[in-house]
Amino acid sequence: MFLATFKLCAGSSYRHVRNMKGLRHQAVLAISQELNRRALGGPNPGTWINQVRRRSSLLGSRLEESIYSDQELTYIQQGEEAMQKALGILSSQEGWKKENQQTNGDKVLSKEVPDVGKVFRLEVVIDQPMERLYEELVERMEAMGEWNPNVKEIKVLQKIGKDTMITHELAAESAGNLVGPRDFVSVRCAKRRGSTCVLAGMATHFGEMPEQKGVIRAEHGPTCMVLHPLAESPSKTKLTWLLSIDLKGWLPKTIINQVLAQTQVDFANHLRKHLESSPTLEARC
Repeated sequence: MFLATFKLCAGSSYRHVRNMKGLRHQAVLAISQELNRRALGGPNPGTWINQVRRRSSLLGSRLEESIYSDQELTYIQQGEEAMQKALGILSSQEGWKKENQQTNGDKVLSKEVPDVGKVFRLEVVIDQPMERLYEELVERMEAMGEWNPNVKEIKVLQKIGKDTMITHELAAESAGNLVGPRDFVSVRCAKRRGSTCVLAGMATHFGEMPEQKGVIRAEHGPTCMVLHPLAESPSKTKLTWLLSIDLKGWLPKTIINQVLAQTQVDFANHLRKHLESSPTLEARC
């Protein structure tokens, strides 16, 4: 039933309904509802995750205002699916093992997830309001390479509506050249629900960004960053980053695990340093 509905949405099997707005919207809404039903069947999540998952799928109402191509609908659905899968992984509190613990409280956890592999979970508290982090991580995503040495470049290839975008990320080589140059093409979905923000993503195919010579095309996903103010201190933000990567190529698992865990620790340090030394968007304007 689910696959048949997806074919109806994409128009791959029913060419004569491609231009029928009502049926198309109903198909997408059905897919959204099905993903929510499946995701909510898992373990009970924390309050802030539960809030996002209950409200994350509003495709039907938003598509009443805009008409998307079949390919754009596919990207939107991939973004929704990435968010549901990532939040589903974060909602489970069992099986996490400590990979790294910093003196400032930053920690990296990991676990094996069926059909996904090993995932890493960074948990940090940033002494900045959530709006500031949202500005840097979502609105100014393409500037990340300016302050994060692990990223050479992030480019938004296509924006689809308010929530979805296709990005290309070129990662820097790791210290000691343990991991050579990698790039990623991903669909990303950014949603804000109340005081919580989620940026989720996963690997996708984008015909206008083929593989580059000398660079291995790796794959993200499902992955996400969740931002929400601390209840006891709203001027501070809890950042949780779920990282899932297939680096491709031949690499020992011990090296992969070491590099990915350290990448998350480095990210938190670089983000703090950048936020402390740079003005806000309002000040720049």
